Amino acid sequence: MNRMLYVYKSMLNKLQNEWRSSIIFILFILMITGLFASRALLSASMITFVAFSFFHNTINDQLRKFIHTPLLWSMSLLVVLPLLSGFWSEDKEQWVNIIRIKFPLLLLPLAFAAPFSFSKKQWEGLGLFFIGLVMIATAWCMFHYTVDIRTVNEIYLQAKTMTTPLDNDHVRFSWLVAVAILIAGGVFIEEKKRRLLSAVLAVSIAWLIVFLHLLAARTGLFSFYIIVIGLATGFVFSKKKWTSSLTLLIALVALPVTAYFVLPSFHNRVHYIRYEYDYFKKADYLPGSTDAVRIISIKSGWQVMNQRPLGAGFGDIRKATREQYAKNYPQMKESDKILPSSEWMIYGAGTGWPGFIAFTIIMLLPFFVQTHKKITWWLLNSMAAFSFLFDIGLEVQFGVFIYAFIILSCWKWLNAEKM
Repeated sequence: MNRMLYVYKSMLNKLQNEWRSSIIFILFILMITGLFASRALLSASMITFVAFSFFHNTINDQLRKFIHTPLLWSMSLLVVLPLLSGFWSEDKEQWVNIIRIKFPLLLLPLAFAAPFSFSKKQWEGLGLFFIGLVMIATAWCMFHYTVDIRTVNEIYLQAKTMTTPLDNDHVRFSWLVAVAILIAGGVFIEEKKRRLLSAVLAVSIAWLIVFLHLLAARTGLFSFYIIVIGLATGFVFSKKKWTSSLTLLIALVALPVTAYFVLPSFHNRVHYIRYEYDYFKKADYLPGSTDAVRIISIKSGWQVMNQRPLGAGFGDIRKATREQYAKNYPQMKESDKILPSSEWMIYGAGTGWPGFIAFTIIMLLPFFVQTHKKITWWLLNSMAAFSFLFDIGLEVQFGVFIYAFIILSCWKWLNAEKM
């Protein structure tokens, strides 16, 4: 009798898990769609996913998995640290707004600790769906670009880019394009025997590489070249793949050189970077400059971090950096007084050296997480960590969701490879 009861409960739990996993699979599709198409859909589907992840009778097991999985609890520290800084933040309104933006960094890791799983085929389907949406998004960009190519190319001389999805957030969008290249490459290698799919993926990868150079957003380009350098380095240590390594190293030089002479947008972006270089190198103020102002902002964040043992508090980072601007660059325009343009400096300015060191550990920890296909995992996290060196993606809603969702989804996917 006890044996039958045990079998019955096991079958019931399996049925419930399969049913819940199917619903969550649909929610993943909605979240990916919402990312490109609708903020409302993205918010609604993410909230539903988080809530639905707790709809089971083993919540204690879910919490235990969260606590015993370093990747999950370490990501949550990215909101816990700002939360603690509320004790010494004077501007509570700004602090609350920052916590609201970052809160998915706690909710999503908790949700991914839930007992749901997708098959390898389902994960591949989600990956292909993501790649397809990125392809559609790039076509949308190109439509707007071709409407007035000359005007768009000219704005590249003013540190601007073509119109992109994600509310024209070219930084985050370019990173997603690089991620799509990484995923497409992984699926291409896995599915070589499926000729039609392999051909479609090869064409997609080629186009996305061309598009990244057309868009000429440095976050996406550097992320792509991290993939190239990473793969070339990996092939160097593989005795039988010297030809592949040499091919990638040639591409590393040939692609940007070719883009400079063939693509006007890339050509103009390079000219603008050269124009700013002297100001960038000396951290001199140039009104309206992007790179020079970024370096000045990072320098200001560094000064705040070193002057305050626990930082200014996340609610007062803007105020503290503005004080540094007023002291060191009194001629600076209000529109150029930005937050420290690096997540390392954001956490340093907000919570001092403890926050800076903690952020560094959080960025390094994924490299010690066991997954199948380590190179893909390492490349993805290298791309994410590098993007935060000169960007503050965790201070905007799109950036928070993209980082948490992409990293955690790939972690689940790579651990489901043998299923």
